[in-house]
Amino acid sequence: MSSFIPFDRSQPYLLPPDLKSLLPSDDVAHFIVAAVERVPLRAFSVPARTGGKAQYHPRLMLALLIYAYANGVFSSRRIERATYRDIGMRFVAANLHPDHDTIAAFRRGNRTAIEAAFVHVLLLARETGLVRLGTVSIDGTKIDANASKYRSIRYDRAKELRETLATDIAILMERAETADTTDTDHQALPEELARREALKAKLDEACARLEAEAREEAETARPEYERKKAAFDAKRGRRGRPPKEPDDEPPPDRQINLTDPDSKLMRRSDAHECRQAYNAQAVVCAEGSQLILENGVVATTADAPSFAATILGMEERIGLPRTVLADTGFASGKAIQTLQASGVDPLVAIGRPVNRRPYDFRPEPPPREPRRITEPWRLEMKARLQQNPAKALYALRKQTVEPVFGIIKSAMGFTRFHLRGLPNVATEWTLVALAYNCRRITRLTAA
Repeated sequence: MSSFIPFDRSQPYLLPPDLKSLLPSDDVAHFIVAAVERVPLRAFSVPARTGGKAQYHPRLMLALLIYAYANGVFSSRRIERATYRDIGMRFVAANLHPDHDTIAAFRRGNRTAIEAAFVHVLLLARETGLVRLGTVSIDGTKIDANASKYRSIRYDRAKELRETLATDIAILMERAETADTTDTDHQALPEELARREALKAKLDEACARLEAEAREEAETARPEYERKKAAFDAKRGRRGRPPKEPDDEPPPDRQINLTDPDSKLMRRSDAHECRQAYNAQAVVCAEGSQLILENGVVATTADAPSFAATILGMEERIGLPRTVLADTGFASGKAIQTLQASGVDPLVAIGRPVNRRPYDFRPEPPPREPRRITEPWRLEMKARLQQNPAKALYALRKQTVEPVFGIIKSAMGFTRFHLRGLPNVATEWTLVALAYNCRRITRLTAA
């Protein structure tokens, strides 16, 4: 008598199986399907059709995308393949199989629906008592763009290459005319000419973009320059160096990427290499749930410029928090003043503390003279963080927001954007935050 469980792979089903019964009761698919049903249809971008094949339901497409991202499947081709192979995908897709073009087009064109689903999930979590708007933590992380850093070019080099390509294109055109008059068929010549023309068009577009950005920066800085210039002219005696007028010409070393012009060269710290990336922001609940309450993407390495705007953006969605915890990268007097005027109490680290283990393998770093702090708001914030209860409250920052990025990058496997352009990347980051929240809520309610 055999001690093995008998099996037969050729056993047919007399009745089609219920896919819902094949999934565990605590699977995230059940929550995603229920949450997406609350998203109003007016939030979706549905193309109008007068005939032809019927469209997939937008709620089905959104639920499929969220479930795929929650399980680490980000490519539209892999999502399509998973609708045949994965039981959870088959259940969420109702045994339908949207092709990868349909999935990719829906992801690009339904930012409003993805944001609406993000808000509805948070409201659902608040109804169940998982979200409390008391203390939140904010941080940013660098995520690779869908572009190579070797496709970045400096402004001065781009101008040189444009001139070289213009000369080469003129030579190739002359060769093409000569070939036409001699009835010689050079099949490679049109392709060679087209490649150079395409590259020159990309360089022209990149230079025009850099020049437009430089003009916009100059116009923004001109009122401050006029104020400083008037103060300088009003001085008597030794006046020092006059203020520099804003230049509407890009600096020679300014770079732009030809594949994704919105992305920038960034690095996590001085010890890391430069990457073509975006700076993804997340506001996390520090009251125990660790849900992402707000998200955003900026194309700058610095976190401070977007600090106040990200926090104040919560007001229309779920409400403003009472206290926000941020590291030294968010230290900005203007942002702190703006948040305080809106009733939000920011606790921002001043300086970068170096915490060493008692038996650290690394040698002691050479002593450095501490940075001299003179701004009143910095002195006030530093003194406040050295005393309780602000000191104890700020200790929650690292243990609330940092694990969220670790889960997204390691557990979910999202380390690179799959779309290009800042608006599309922001949509994808909202989708990632939504998928993370669904996973987290399912985990919290099952515990």
